[in-house]
Amino acid sequence: MSGGTPAQPRATHLGDFQVRPRMLLIALLAVPVGGAAALAALALLKLIGLITNLVFYQRFDTALVAPGAAAHPWWLVLFAPVAGALVIGLMARFGSEKIRGHGMPEAIEAILTGESKIAPRVAVLKPVSAAVSIGTGGPFGAEGPIIMTGGAVGSILAQLLHLSADERKTLLVAGAAGGMAATFNAPLASILLAVELLLFEWRPRSFVPVAAAVLTSTLCRGFLLGTDPVFGLPAAPAPGAAADVLALVPGITGGLLAIAATALVYLAEDGFARLPIHWMWWPAIGGLAIGAGGLIEPRALGVGYDVIDQLLTGRATTSLIVGVLVVKTLIWSLSLGSGTSGGVLAPVFMIGAALGAAEGGLLPHVTAGFWAVCGLAAVVGGVMRSPLTGIVFTLELTHAWNDLLPLVVASVSAYAVSVLLLKRSVLTEKIARRRLHLTREYTTDPLETFFAHEVMTANPVVLTRGETVYETLPHSRHATLYPVVDGQDRLIGVTTRHALLTCAGRTVADATTPAHATCHPDDTLREVANKLATGHVTQAVVVDREEPARVRGVVTLAQLLHARRRDLHEEHHRERVLAVTRIPVTSSSATSSRR
Repeated sequence: MSGGTPAQPRATHLGDFQVRPRMLLIALLAVPVGGAAALAALALLKLIGLITNLVFYQRFDTALVAPGAAAHPWWLVLFAPVAGALVIGLMARFGSEKIRGHGMPEAIEAILTGESKIAPRVAVLKPVSAAVSIGTGGPFGAEGPIIMTGGAVGSILAQLLHLSADERKTLLVAGAAGGMAATFNAPLASILLAVELLLFEWRPRSFVPVAAAVLTSTLCRGFLLGTDPVFGLPAAPAPGAAADVLALVPGITGGLLAIAATALVYLAEDGFARLPIHWMWWPAIGGLAIGAGGLIEPRALGVGYDVIDQLLTGRATTSLIVGVLVVKTLIWSLSLGSGTSGGVLAPVFMIGAALGAAEGGLLPHVTAGFWAVCGLAAVVGGVMRSPLTGIVFTLELTHAWNDLLPLVVASVSAYAVSVLLLKRSVLTEKIARRRLHLTREYTTDPLETFFAHEVMTANPVVLTRGETVYETLPHSRHATLYPVVDGQDRLIGVTTRHALLTCAGRTVADATTPAHATCHPDDTLREVANKLATGHVTQAVVVDREEPARVRGVVTLAQLLHARRRDLHEEHHRERVLAVTRIPVTSSSATSSRR
């Protein structure tokens, strides 16, 4: 039964008001987390450069260099990835199994099931294993391990302090996003990635600290690695309406490629799971596939930032484009399915840019590398199911600001194709296989759009503590919770019909217990639900905000479903609001029309 209080216009209600001081505290803590994430990103990039130089060039240098930039003995190209994968398998077996994979699903799992707690050893083992994998030729990026490492930094700091699980989650994500920003000099895309993939909410309590960490990390990157875009392109005029429309081509094909790559990853994972050997040896088999692919196209090995730059600037040859598109996709999918350590973004960048570059030979020329840029945005949007991140990432990586419209077309169309044809993304499929449910849809909580006074039972049956049970029983047949007041109509507790029946012959006071949940008429239903959950009850007494002892009504768990029913009605009920009225034709008008 809904209350008799007239419904008032529903307004936006900021439920986080009471936690604003905590938000500021977590934002302050996120600043050093962002700085530490930037240092971790720098250390990882240097470590990757060191191992790559030692393995492929037999020199001591920390500069990033491509494994396939020079000719190497065939045995080195074939067996270096196998050796690196064996090291990773041993580290995962005897160190921590959490280092397996590309980092983002592991961070998501820590948030969903581990109360955002990451073991300190993961903060060390993950970047080291990734550096070994990439430095020995693994076709991966540094961003996944950085997400896990930066997240571990934030989580460890949070575990040292007296914080809630949600606050630990915020610092974990702050570290992860900070590492991303430092790696790619893409602050806005890193914030969007945090929102679209890791936070599972868009609320001030988490958004502000994450932004603080990202800004700090980006500033630190400027001193450590410079402020230039990673794949900067020369300024070019806006491509025009024709190019905007034709961006559907790399968008749709990018979505199909994203589906194929995701399917290959999990086909490989299923294949490895059927092998009669311990998972510790799987990365070595994946490493053998990497080495074989490297013999066919050496430029597919390693992070491949130099190859991405050639693709985006229109300097890639046809053989390189085809080699990357085929070989990189295959060895990345197979090796990632084997459970090795490495990120997915850089390979996705390269594969997407190669797709766009390949299609650029068939589409009208716009500017050098234009279609490769569209392909990059498309495949990121399709593989990661993060279209906004795909758009902004591409813009921040290239500074091709005039290409915004075609990038929107490419990324959103690839995302649409991926959603229509594939149930889960490369990230959420891994989470689902661990028997976890992950929603990627954001909507307004219907409990936030209604107030307690709109659904409560107004003027409920109120009992007085001095009444005898025999006097009250005839009035207590329909409700299940009764507020109990004293002689001045002040709330002192609650009772139920069952409690009254057990106190036959005595007074109502003997059957009264404290009210475990009270709320106010202007509380949102979300706040009411929180109070019911905290009090471990299914009903709450509604009291006046100005006079907390004055009873205004009772709200039940069943009445909270009113908001959900309204939300379902708005989603599924279809009706015609405006109807076109036909003007009747009179005989005279019909005669004149015939004339």
